[in-house]
Amino acid sequence: MRVTMTWWWCGGDSEIRSQKEADLKTRAFIIFGLLALIVALPLALRRQTETAGSSKADDQLVILTPHNESIRQEFGEAFARHWQQKTGRSIYLDWRTPGGTSEIRMVLDAGFKAAGETGREGIGVDLFFGGGEPDFSGQAKQGRLVPLDIFKKQPELFTEDGAIPQYFTGERYWPDDHVWVGTSMSQFGICYNPDVLKRLGIEPPVSWRCLADPRYAGTIALADPTKSGSVARTFELIVQSEILRALKENPDEEMRDATIAIGWERGLQLIQKMAANARYFTDSASKIPLDVAQGNAAAGMSIDFYGRSYSDELRTRDGERRLVWIAPEGGTTLSGDPIAVLKGAPNPEVAQEFVEFCLSLDGQRLWFGKPGAPGGPVTCALHRTPIRRDAYTPEFLAHSVMPEADPYHDPGNFDYQRELTGRAFNTLRQLVKIMCIDSHHELKEAWAALIAAGMPADALAVFSDVSSMPYESAGQGDPTLDTKDALAAANRAAELGAIFRANYRKAAAMAKQSKL
Repeated sequence: MRVTMTWWWCGGDSEIRSQKEADLKTRAFIIFGLLALIVALPLALRRQTETAGSSKADDQLVILTPHNESIRQEFGEAFARHWQQKTGRSIYLDWRTPGGTSEIRMVLDAGFKAAGETGREGIGVDLFFGGGEPDFSGQAKQGRLVPLDIFKKQPELFTEDGAIPQYFTGERYWPDDHVWVGTSMSQFGICYNPDVLKRLGIEPPVSWRCLADPRYAGTIALADPTKSGSVARTFELIVQSEILRALKENPDEEMRDATIAIGWERGLQLIQKMAANARYFTDSASKIPLDVAQGNAAAGMSIDFYGRSYSDELRTRDGERRLVWIAPEGGTTLSGDPIAVLKGAPNPEVAQEFVEFCLSLDGQRLWFGKPGAPGGPVTCALHRTPIRRDAYTPEFLAHSVMPEADPYHDPGNFDYQRELTGRAFNTLRQLVKIMCIDSHHELKEAWAALIAAGMPADALAVFSDVSSMPYESAGQGDPTLDTKDALAAANRAAELGAIFRANYRKAAAMAKQSKL
C-alpha cells in the first residue's frame, strides 16, 4: 500500500508568530499520525489476511524465502494439492518475504537472539527456502538447522551415482550433516540487448571480461553484493575465474602463490572496470534484465531464470528477442538453491514433507515445465534448472520451457575451488561496496577521464591499484572487515574507501594532465 502525502505551506508576513507555532504543532501531529498509520496498516492488513487463511486450514507452514511471487504461488498451490491428496487435510502456507538473503539473515539473527534470551528454541518459522549455499552454511554453523528426513528415507538419491550429487562444478549441493539440500540450480550470467549493442558498435559479450570494454561506459547494469548472497558469490566467481586463468597461463607449482596473487589482482581490477562502466548497482534482481530489454542499459549481470524469463517474454513486433542471456565462458558455476528446516519449527512434520515434495520428480518438474503442460506449473513458467539428474529425460524436456537443458554435461562451466577464495566471500562483497559502490562517483569520473585521454598507462595504473587489499592478507578474509565489531568494520571500510577514492581522483587528474 502506497500513501502519497503532499504538503503545501501557505503563509504570509501578516501571520502572527503564535498562529505559526500552532499550525506547526497541528501539522506535526498530523504527520506523525499518518506515519504511524503507514507503519501499522500493512501489518494489520497482513495479519487479517493470514488469520482469515489460516483459520480455515487444517495445517499451516511458515516459510521464510527470497523467492519471487511466481515460485511461491506455483509451489504453494502444488504442495497444497499434494498434501490434500496424501493426508486429506487442507494447508495454509504463510510465506514471509522480508527481502533478499541479506535481509533474511538479519531476520534469523534477530529472531534466534530473541529466542535465546527468552528460552525459546525456535522463532515461529518452519522453513528457509531459497538463497545461496553460503547463507545456509552460515545458519548451519550456528546450529539453527535440523537434519532432513529425506536423507534417511531416500538415501539412493544421494549416492555417488544418485540423482543429487554432493558436489558439481565444485559447488556443494548438500552437506555431510544433511541439514540442507539444493532443490534447483542457478548461475549468474550476462544479459544484453542486441539492438543497443549494434547501435554502440559492440560485439555480443561472451565473458565477464567483455564488460570491461570502455565502449560500455554508462551502459552496464550491476547488482549490489551486500544485498544478495548469490550476487556476492558471482563477484567471488569473477575473481576466482581470473585466478584460474592465471594458473592456466603459468602452471609452475613453484610460482603458484605468486600466480594466485596475480589472478586475485586481475579479478579485482576487472570488477573495477565493470563497475566504472555501470549505470547503477541495484538490490532488485528483476530490474537489470528489464532495463536491458527496454534499452535502458546495454548489458548487465543477471541470474539465469530472470534472464531466460525476460528473453522468452519480451520480443519485438517481428518476434526478435529484446534480450539475450548467456553463461559467460569460463566464468560461472552451477550453484544449488537450498532448502532447510529451522530449529524449533512449529510444524516439523509438514516442513519435512515440503522438503521431500520439492525434491520429488513432481516438484522438480515445476522448475522448468511449460504452464499447463503435464506436471508443469499452472500459471507461470519459472525458468529454473532442476537439481535432479533424472529430471532431464526426453519426456520431461518435451514439456519444458528449456528443451535443450543439459546442465550436467555443459562444458562452459568451471570447477569452483573453495580453498582459493571461499574464505574471502564476505570480504569480497564488502570490498565491492567500498571500492565500487560507495566510490562510484569518483570511479566513473576517473574512468571518463581515462577514456577521453586514450587510457594513458601511468594514470590507468593508479586507477587500477588494488595493493591495499593483496591476496596474501585479504584472500583468506580480511579479519577487520569480517569482524562482528561493527565499529571496527566501519573504520576499516572508511580507511579503504579513502584509499580508493584518492586513487581515482589522482588517476583522473593524471589523465587530464596528459591531454595538455
